[in-house]
Amino acid sequence: MSGDPTTVDPLDVAIPPLDDAARQAALDRQAELTKPPGSLGRLETMAAEIAAMQSTAEPRVDPAVVVTMAADHGVVSEGVSAYPQSITAAMVATIHDGGAAISALSESGDIENVVVDMGVAGEVPDGVVDHTIADGTANIAEGPAMSREQARSAIAAGRSVVDEHAAEAAVVGLGEMGIGNTTASAAITALLTDRSVDAVTGHGTGIDEETRARKVDVIERAIGTTDPDRTDPVDVLRSVGGFEIAGLVGVTLAAVSRRLPVVVDGVIAGAAALLAAEIEPRVADYLLGSHESVEPGHEAQLAALGLEPCVDYGMRLGEGTGAAVAIGIYRAACAAHTGMSTFAEAGLDGE
Repeated sequence: MSGDPTTVDPLDVAIPPLDDAARQAALDRQAELTKPPGSLGRLETMAAEIAAMQSTAEPRVDPAVVVTMAADHGVVSEGVSAYPQSITAAMVATIHDGGAAISALSESGDIENVVVDMGVAGEVPDGVVDHTIADGTANIAEGPAMSREQARSAIAAGRSVVDEHAAEAAVVGLGEMGIGNTTASAAITALLTDRSVDAVTGHGTGIDEETRARKVDVIERAIGTTDPDRTDPVDVLRSVGGFEIAGLVGVTLAAVSRRLPVVVDGVIAGAAALLAAEIEPRVADYLLGSHESVEPGHEAQLAALGLEPCVDYGMRLGEGTGAAVAIGIYRAACAAHTGMSTFAEAGLDGE
């Protein structure tokens, strides 16, 4: 399926406010559960925040879905990655066949993993959801990554993935695959957080310091060449983004419009979350942190979005792996909240 521009504005999204009454009802229940108040720490506040998002005093995580979107990046030709572009298609096949880290974590965590081709420059297996916009973006060091029409089409495709594959979900995690996409995400992060390119650019696939310096130079040239309007998230996306990042913007917008909490994975998913929150600030109310990536841009993203990670395990793989791990923690928070007895139910209310 090609990514033709949609007649419906993909940026037009109605996001309901958080339900303060549901949050308070959840907090009231926490105060009555058979434990000292606050003894489950952040698990208690996690449950209350999810309750406000889902507009219920009984929050839940299941069914859980992680959407892993894949695309290639023309900027790889600048030597910014330790791996060739062909790895993108190979890893999409591995994820589809169940052999990747996100596959194992999804299976162990009872999470559905939806794999989407947004613009892989190579053959991918049948069964991968096809929303191809083009065979990878253009080289951002030489010009814009994509047209504005392609950016909007990719966002629209992401929204349709939620409608078609996660409509019954209770929570959605963001994942990605694409050689070169830490370069795009660093560019987006620098533009939207007012941090320097050097401060938000890491070692990605494990590049050495010399290659990281080249990566910083490439990003700075890309920003200078494309000259994106920092106040226009679609222009930022058009100039230095990626098709999978654009697709995740659409996933985020569609999910939060359904009151679905969105678990943000690492630095590439974080770039998509930044863009979505720029399009509609209320998006940030529905975001949940996962891990704290070792990529330096992730700290800037978390600060801008007001997110607190669940874990700090030194992860930097992507694919949605951090989101999958975090969903297990959010599941535990909801299970304790809904499954524990109150003091009254346990006959311990002193009457």
